[in-house]
Formats: sequence, structure tokens, C-alpha cells
Amino acid sequence: MNPLPPDPYAALGLDPRASAEEIKQAYFAQVRAHPPERDPEAFKQIRAAYEQLRTPQKRFETDMLRLAPWPAPALSPPPPLELRVAPADLIRAARALTDLARSDWREDCREVRL
Repeated sequence: MNPLPPDPYAALGLDPRASAEEIKQAYFAQVRAHPPERDPEAFKQIRAAYEQLRTPQKRFETDMLRLAPWPAPALSPPPPLELRVAPADLIRAARALTDLARSDWREDCREVRL
């Protein structure tokens, strides 16, 4: 994958209002100045910049990203979640989930003899 230059217009030495023909001419001029045999890294950047500006659709996407770049991801963790439960709510839930009217509770507490 080719490294994408931060500003493809700067990599080609162009004004952002350049026409498609000017982009093409600037690309070939930069390739002549930085051939891949002598300067492969510069050639990769020039080629990536030209690929970003070559078609009208890709150029539009590049221009939109230059106007409003992607937001940076949040690096800080979210704040801890605080759950507060009133004691009366806990008692109400316990009463709803238990059967206090059971009469066989004594069988559960039998003494086990070995």
C-alpha cells in the first residue's frame, strides 16, 4: 500500500484549484524530477498524491477530508458508571422475589446426623 501524503496538492506542488490537466502535467513533471530508480520514496508519495487527485470522485473525497478530517479516537476511558439504589427499593425487590409465607422452611433447616 502506498503511503498517503498529508496534502496531495503540496506533494505535486499545486494549488487546490488546479484543473485536471494541470494535475496531470504536475505529476509527470514530478516523476521526471524524482524517477523511481533514484528516489523511490519520493516517487511513492508523488504516485499516491496523483492517485488521490486523478479522478473527479477521488479528488472530491480528498477535498472533503481536507476540509473536515476524521475525528481522532478518544484515548481516555469513559467515566465509571455509578448505580445508586435506595434501600427501600432493595427491600421491596427482596420481598417480591421471596416467598415468606412458606410453611415448610423447617424442613430446609433439619439437622443432619451421621
